[in-house]
Parts: sequence; C-alpha cells; structure tokens
Amino acid sequence: MLRQWSVQSGQAPGELGLEPAGELWEQEMDRLRSSREPLRALPYAMVDKRFIRQLREPKGVKTSCWQRWQRRRQMAGRRLGEAAQRLARGFGLWEGALYEIGGLFGTGIQSYFTFLRFLLLLNLLTLLLTTSLVLLPLAWLRPPDPGPALNLTLQCPGGHQPQTGVPKFHNQLWNVLTGKAFNNTYLFYGTYRAGPESSSAYSIRLAYLLSPLACLLLCFCGTLRRMMKGLPRKPFLGQDYGVPLSSKVFSSWDFCIHVQEAAIIKKHEISNEFKVELEEGRRLQLAQQQSRAQKACHLLTYLRVNILIGVLVVGAISAIFWATKYSQDNKEESLFVLLQYLPPGVIALVNFLGALLFAFLVQLENFPPNTEVNLTLIWCVVLKLTSLGMYSFSLGQTMLCIGRNKTSCESHGYNACDYQCWENSVGEELYKLSLFNFLLTVASSFLVSLPRRLLVERFSGRFWSWLDREEFLVPKNVLDIVAAQTVTWMGLFYCPLLPLLNSVFIFLTFYIKKYTLLSNSRASRRLFRASSSTFFFQLVLLLGLLLAAVPLGYVVSSIHSSWDCGLFTNYSAPWQVVSELVALRLPPTSQRALHYLGSHAFSLPLLILLSLVLTVCVSQSQANARAIHALRKQLVWQVQEKWHLVEDLSRLLPEPGPSKSPGLDSPHSRASRPRSFCPGFPCPGSPGPRSPRPGPSLVDSPGMRSPGPGPHGAPVPACRFRFPSGTEL
Repeated sequence: MLRQWSVQSGQAPGELGLEPAGELWEQEMDRLRSSREPLRALPYAMVDKRFIRQLREPKGVKTSCWQRWQRRRQMAGRRLGEAAQRLARGFGLWEGALYEIGGLFGTGIQSYFTFLRFLLLLNLLTLLLTTSLVLLPLAWLRPPDPGPALNLTLQCPGGHQPQTGVPKFHNQLWNVLTGKAFNNTYLFYGTYRAGPESSSAYSIRLAYLLSPLACLLLCFCGTLRRMMKGLPRKPFLGQDYGVPLSSKVFSSWDFCIHVQEAAIIKKHEISNEFKVELEEGRRLQLAQQQSRAQKACHLLTYLRVNILIGVLVVGAISAIFWATKYSQDNKEESLFVLLQYLPPGVIALVNFLGALLFAFLVQLENFPPNTEVNLTLIWCVVLKLTSLGMYSFSLGQTMLCIGRNKTSCESHGYNACDYQCWENSVGEELYKLSLFNFLLTVASSFLVSLPRRLLVERFSGRFWSWLDREEFLVPKNVLDIVAAQTVTWMGLFYCPLLPLLNSVFIFLTFYIKKYTLLSNSRASRRLFRASSSTFFFQLVLLLGLLLAAVPLGYVVSSIHSSWDCGLFTNYSAPWQVVSELVALRLPPTSQRALHYLGSHAFSLPLLILLSLVLTVCVSQSQANARAIHALRKQLVWQVQEKWHLVEDLSRLLPEPGPSKSPGLDSPHSRASRPRSFCPGFPCPGSPGPRSPRPGPSLVDSPGMRSPGPGPHGAPVPACRFRFPSGTEL
C-alpha cells in the first residue's frame, strides 16, 4: 500500500535497484498531492486515502475556518442527497414488485415491467401538460355556450343528411364501449369551445393546438434519452471486440435469483447463450468457406423468405383496410355495435396470426438463431406499425375523402354528409381501439392463460406435458404495449384525455401481467438478446411516435376543421390560428422576422449548416472509432511490455536455495519488499502471477524464453511467466 511504501525504514525505492519504479511512485505522489479529485472517487483503500489527505494537508499548514465549513457543508449536502435518493426509491412506484420480479425471474423479464412504468410516467406527464395548458385555462375562462348550428346547405346524394350523433342503441354499456357516452365530455374534441381570439388575452385555440405537439416533443426527448442510455457499445467498437466466452462464464449468473425454479431457468438461459455463441462461430466459419454459388443460393433463400413475408404483410394491411371501410359503410345496420369493433378485431387477429406465420416461415429456412429471432421481430414490428398506419389511412379516406372524389367533400374538405363532427368520429375509433387492446389483454390473461394452467395442473399425460404453461414472451408483450401507446399518441388531438385512460390501462396491465407471470406462466427458456437491454424497445417506441406524428401534422396543417363543433369551426385548417394570432398580437417587426424564418432564404442556409454539422459529427464519430481501435492496440502492447519487464525481473532475482533461505531482514526477502499498489502496472518486487502448470493445454507464447545454457554453462531457469495474448487481454 502507499502508506507502507512511504514508511519503509531506511530504504527508498532507489536503494533496491528500482529507480524507474521509484520515479513513477514519486510522480504518482505528486499527481495525488496536486489533484483536486475527491478522495471518495479514488480507487484506494481507506488507509491510503487517509495518507493522501495528509499529503494534501501537511501538519504544519492549517486550513481556514471557511475551508473547513465549506468541506462540512459539501459532505452534509452529499449525505442529504443520498438520503433523499434512498427515500425516493423507497416511495417509488412498484419498487417492491419490481424487486420481487427481478429476484424470481431475473432482470430480463423485469425490463418489461420497468418499461411499463416508463410508459406510465410519459402518459402522466402528457396529461399534466394538457391539463395545465388547456383544461385549467378553459375552466377559468368559462367557454361560451354553443350557439345555434350553422345553416349550411349540403348537396348529399339521395337526400342523405348528416348524422346527428344520437346513438341508435340506448343501452349505456354499449354507449361506453363505443364512446358515445362521452361525446359531451372533455374526452373528445367537439366539447372544447372558445370565443373570438380578440376577446381574451390567453388563446385556448393556440394552447390546444400546441399541447399535442409539445407532448410529442416531450415524449420524443424522454424516449431518446432512455434509448441513448441503453445504446449498445459494440457497433462503435466494431465486430472484433466481442465478449469472450470466459467473461460470460464468470459474469453471466444473475445473483438476484433465489428460487430453485428460476435458477434452473437461468441455467438453461446461460446454456443457450453458449450454444448460440458456438453455433454462430461455426456458421461464420462455414460462411467464410462457402463458394460464390453457395453464397448466391443463400442470398436467394433469404430474399425468398422476405418476399413471402412481405406479401403476407400486404395482404394483412389490405384486410384491415377493407374491414375499416365495411365497418364505416354499414353503420346503419342492426349489427352496428359489433361492426364498431370489426377493425380492432381484424388488427388483433392479423397481428396474432402474422407473428405465428413469420416464426414458422423463418424456422423453415434454417437460419442462425440470432438471425431467426431478429428477422421475426423486425417483421412483427413492421406488421404492427403498418397495420396502425393503414387503419389511419382508411379512416382518412372514409371521413376526409383522401384519394377519393366525393361530392360532399368538395365544399368543406371532408365528408360532411356522413360525419358532422369528423374529429369526434376519429376520436371514437381510437378510443375503441385502445379499449379493445386492454380488453384483449384481460381476456388473454383470464380466459386463456388461467384455464390453460388449471388444465395442465389437473391432468397428466404426454399431451399436457407438451402443452405446459404459457411462456411469458417479453418481446411480444413489449410490442403490444408499444402499439397501445402509439394509438394514444395518435389520439392526442381528437381525444386530449386519452393519456388518462391509457394510464389507467397501464396501471391495471402491470398487476394483470404480474399475476399472469407469477401464477399462470413460465419464463421463456429461449434466449432473446434484446430483453437484457432497453435499446430495441425504445427504438420501436420511437418508431411508433413518428408514426403518430405524421398524420397529426398533416391534419393540423392541411385538413378543414368541422363546421359545427370544436375550437376551429371557422378555420380552413387548425394551423391558421397561428397566422391569425401573429397578425393580431405581434408588431410588424416581429412579423417580418417570423416570415423570414419561414422563407426559403432562411431554410436553405439552415439546411447547409445542418449538413456541415452532420458531416462534422460523422467524421468525429469515425475518428473516435479509429482512436478507440488504436488505443486498444496500444493497451495490449503496453501490457505485453510490462509482462516482459516482470519476466526480466524474475530472472534477475535469485531463487532461494534448499539450504539457504533469505531472512526477514534480507533485502531480497519478499516480506521486506514494498507491497505497494502501483496503478496500471505490476509492482516491482511483487510476487507476480504464478507459473502455469505443465500440461497439454499450455502453449508457449512467442515472447517466452526457453531454458538454455547460461554464460558459464549453467542452465538458466525457465521463465515463470507466460505472456497473455491479445485476445486474452
């Protein structure tokens, strides 16, 4: 230790013939004396930290009262902050449940429930922002009573008149399921009303327009921040820096597990990890030995599977399109309530069958395990997001006449004959989709998983042993809640309080999934790499957010608002309120500045500047990757050089003979040598690593010296050290 080195009686590092080590030691002492780094952050023992404090504060120098008070204040503030963090963790949401799940089933399944808590936090922040910007000012300003309906003449084919919004079924349960019961509440867009912009200093319309955009931006920043925390380091270091199997042997076990069943599952997971690594190594070796014809056949097989799956995805989204169109065109039928849930049911059925078909087709082609899992997940993500995108497009084609020529859309920009308040109709569809996803989760847990577990426990036999309990698949459950969150983001403009409803669903989903996991399911024994990190989950969530932002931006900027409901009844598009407020409340100088910021004269230089910044960032990233590669090579070289020095030192130190052993006071005794911690290299005089045992597995390194005759014919003892290779380091 440092203190033991400093108190060696009558000896200095140079007296032992260790002048270079003594110089390095003095340099280290000077660095520690002049450094302002806190003692708590130094990698030394408590005795060494006290010694470093004495170096920084000699006995002859007394610190001032101000310095002592400032040090005590910093220490008290640090302890208070740590106590506050412990208290916050103690009162945190689901801390005990997450600890229990992590202890029983490991951190892989725990990541799903942590992801649920993150989504709940996003929804609560979104709800808080909407409440503070829209609901509270609206309640304070007391919106005016709705005036008489506008007397507009519509030329509808066949004398068809717009719907009045009165539900055909008067049963309150059906009204709740279809959303008709909440038409006159703040859940939907049509209830929000405000007076002219010149009558109030606070613009409710602008707040209502900007709150969904601010919520999406807030969720984007939170998701991006969380995704950067889970960003894998391997792509930045290259493919050559894989984790060796030796480190996985010693670090793969999850010490949070304390149940025998979970321990058996973890053993299977580690075994599968080694099997995957060895299988990937074998396949990589076979791929390097393939001829060009074999590589071409492999590429054709890969393309064949992806083309077939792509055709299935196209068929699935076509089924969703026609189901939505049929449901909207037959709203007057007697089975109206059942037809309301036809599109959500088709979406759920398509996603369920699509995942099974994708897994079956990918397994037929005998891909590597990692490629098989990743390919299946990618296509499941594509299917879920494209199904929601096609559902939005089909609603837009029916209500807004996107891609269709219809007489009722020519004068108002939307289908005014069938949809008097089309924003409420879109909100009802998204409400039903969100409610259906939650009901499907409840039904899956209590009508499928629970009876399956009871039957497996009640009966015995080969079939029931093969059936077993349902596997708790983390990727599938994550994709389900990401789809539900995407629906919530899509409805921020039409259903401002939909995040409140989704927060309740997420809260209940946590306990339902916890019960399903602990009672009805078993953990998946198949290894899935993405379950141990949040990067893949956050990436899918980010894609869902972008999917929700695109139609919202199009509706806000280009679609005519309803003429009989909502805040934007007299506007050609909701974004028009921004230009109106700019003309009313900003001086001419500010208006000219805003017009310049929106012109091509500003956007073109900004685009060039962003291109230069992006080029610099990419160049810096590539330079950092090259520097990392060079530093790793330099580190390997330095460690090998230090092993050379240790070998030379071991040759110079005499071995104790059988008749003579050095005493405790001998300068060559190991007990009298300084046993200091020398950062970064093996300490001179330290015992060093033991010589490897002779055996067939020992391979001499090129840097090792073979025993041979000395200068006087005496044999030189063989080296006791073996240089580690670059892969071992």
